[in-house]
Amino acid sequence: MIDLGVSKIALIGAVALIVIGPEKLPRLARTIGTLLGKAQRYVADVKQEVSRSMELDELKKMKDTVEGAARDVENSIQTHAGDFEKSWTETTGDVSSHLPGLEIFPQYSHPKKKWRQKTTAMPQWYKARSGTRTKALSGAARVARFRPAKNN
Repeated sequence: MIDLGVSKIALIGAVALIVIGPEKLPRLARTIGTLLGKAQRYVADVKQEVSRSMELDELKKMKDTVEGAARDVENSIQTHAGDFEKSWTETTGDVSSHLPGLEIFPQYSHPKKKWRQKTTAMPQWYKARSGTRTKALSGAARVARFRPAKNN
């Protein structure tokens, strides 16, 4: 880069003052300053873009390596699982024949088959015709309703 010291800048300023003149020099200095600022911002943007693209390439490479490692681990787990299942079936075979007293029970199922399904979605007229209770009675009301009549 160009080495500009204080003496060189003073010499350039003196020559510019003589050539351009004192009236136009401040406006020219502002214009040169704004152009230098724009150039610096442009260079900084280019540097940032280059660094972003380099980081993006590094991230893509890292992603590929991680995906490859994950595939390798998955393949090794699958092979080991298959080997384990083979050895397990060879070792155990039929469990009831090797271990007396051990019986295989069926899978548990809830005794009320559709216990989450609403069972009271019956029309009122059907309940009245079939004699289904539609209202719950308290204990005291049930006793009062079904108490034998007093014979006097």
